[in-house]
Amino acid sequence: MILVAIFLVNAALSFALSLILASLLGPDGFGRYAIGLAVTLVINTVLFEWLRLSTTRFYSERVRTAEPAVRVTLNRAYLVTGAALAAVTAGVIAFGFDLGLPASLFAAASACGLAYGFCEYRMALARARFLERPYALLGLLRALFGFLFAAGAALATADPALVLAGAALSAFLPILVVRRRLHDAPPPDAGFRRDLALTFARYALPLVAASAFYQLLPLLNRTILAGREGFTEAGYFSLASELVTRLFQNLGAALDLVLFQLAVRAEELHGREAADAQVERNAGIVAAVVIPSAVGLWAVWPSFEALFIPAAFQGRLGETMRLMIPTLAAFALVQYALNPVFQLRRRTTPVVAAALAALLINVAIVFGWPALAGPQGFAAAQLAGMTGGLVILAAVAVATGGRLPWRDLALSCLAAAIMAACLWPTRGWAAPAWLLGPQIVAGAAIYGALALAFDVAGARGYLTARMRRMPDARRDPGSALS
Repeated sequence: MILVAIFLVNAALSFALSLILASLLGPDGFGRYAIGLAVTLVINTVLFEWLRLSTTRFYSERVRTAEPAVRVTLNRAYLVTGAALAAVTAGVIAFGFDLGLPASLFAAASACGLAYGFCEYRMALARARFLERPYALLGLLRALFGFLFAAGAALATADPALVLAGAALSAFLPILVVRRRLHDAPPPDAGFRRDLALTFARYALPLVAASAFYQLLPLLNRTILAGREGFTEAGYFSLASELVTRLFQNLGAALDLVLFQLAVRAEELHGREAADAQVERNAGIVAAVVIPSAVGLWAVWPSFEALFIPAAFQGRLGETMRLMIPTLAAFALVQYALNPVFQLRRRTTPVVAAALAALLINVAIVFGWPALAGPQGFAAAQLAGMTGGLVILAAVAVATGGRLPWRDLALSCLAAAIMAACLWPTRGWAAPAWLLGPQIVAGAAIYGALALAFDVAGARGYLTARMRRMPDARRDPGSALS
């Protein structure tokens, strides 16, 4: 749970940084920065995500000592991939290929993708071995350096390319800090193994293809919107997308830090049946967190906007947010509740099919309806695509024998709906900025009470077990760590 707490602190800092950059760059500059950031995410996903996923799936404390070739193979693959990215970037700039971006913005996006890929690798190593301190240093220093370098560049220059360059530097420097803590000295006979690299590729490349399709959705939408209506409109769309993405991606990833490793451990110790049961429990927990978060954000949006959104963006995001919230909540459910059903089985083709369907639906709407109504129209296209991907993947999971937590899903929706009904009258109250704190507390209390009453995702059993452990922990403090 400490890893989750660390991640959530880092996520809050990252969320705050997005708001600061939007305020410093303005709608036009933030629109350009957001397109560059989308390129960064595509680069990171296509080139490095397969290795990060393989690290969390195949590396552990046991593997570190029993199979050192796994770490050697991962290290070599990262170095070769990073060198290839650097060479391609240099060639694109040297020969003047037109990618629709200024050369400086593309170079910065490429550097940022490289730095984030290598930083995420170190975080995956720490996560796989449950090393809390290196993970905390990597995440927190990256966020703090982001304020120093990315926000500093935005304040000093308002140049989106330099802001991305600052983000690249903020991801690279923490690697130097934890280098010794995560360093391995493998035995001389532990070299690069081609068969391991192929195993990693077979496992992860379908997941990477799916992630790349999903990452193309915001990149295409931002780019086409900027071409049709200018970078300012793309800036409004991008800020709404960034805020909701960071909220739900960070919530889902924080849970996935521990939940997926528990499923991997269950498979190692008790077999496939235990792993499937753990994946089902995990999906129920993810739904129990993501669904009320989505409904709650919609309910408190006027207060949130008044308190946090930069003045240049206020009044321009509400309609888009209403569509982006369910869109990215659906993506979080796909990524962290449904994808693990196929990951543990190493049958990831359905994940790719669902992602491709989401992309095609989005593209068909965007190009089939040329007169989309600004950011709202593109948000509607993205919602249609993501909903299609979610429905397809859930249907395939059920058809292939996957166990989904239908009871927890239904009860989470019911509890969230009751919470929204209770919060709804507060949306029209005066001075909404000062209501955000009480709204969050009230919403959390209402949903929490209902979750315990309904025993959503085993909440009541978990709380009872924790309360039973408390007397033992007071008598024997060491038992609290078990």
